[in-house]
Amino acid sequence: MKILSYNVNGIRAAMRKDILPWLQTTDADVVCIQETKATKEQGDLEAIQAAGYPYWFSAQKKGYSGVAIFCKQEPTHVAYGTGIESMDFEGRTIRVDFKEVSIMSLYLPSGTNSARLEHKLEYMALFQEYVNTLKKELPNLVICGDYNICHKA
Repeated sequence: MKILSYNVNGIRAAMRKDILPWLQTTDADVVCIQETKATKEQGDLEAIQAAGYPYWFSAQKKGYSGVAIFCKQEPTHVAYGTGIESMDFEGRTIRVDFKEVSIMSLYLPSGTNSARLEHKLEYMALFQEYVNTLKKELPNLVICGDYNICHKA
């Protein structure tokens, strides 16, 4: 299975900058997208489907952060977020499960100021607990994403 990850910094801008030919050239089975800044209704779903990705699962938050996963085959399950309210309101995690593997697209907060850094550190601690529990149920878990690790140059 070929899995790719890409922070597009806005799916609508990526569409204008020819992401579709890139998608077709890569011929990936799954493409994890971060920072969509849009729901699937705001993007060009038909064009992505025509590029060979009939399944597009996106976070629900409009205009901010957001993650999506484009799949060539239908997953057996889709998990929108983690179920942890303080983590899920920004649409930063989505997971698709297949028979043999589960794939997550993750977009961590950047921590650009002290308040956001505190949120990010809390997010990372909660995420680690979540993943530790999740891996017991789904041992073949692939986590792709934009980790935004540095909060300073």
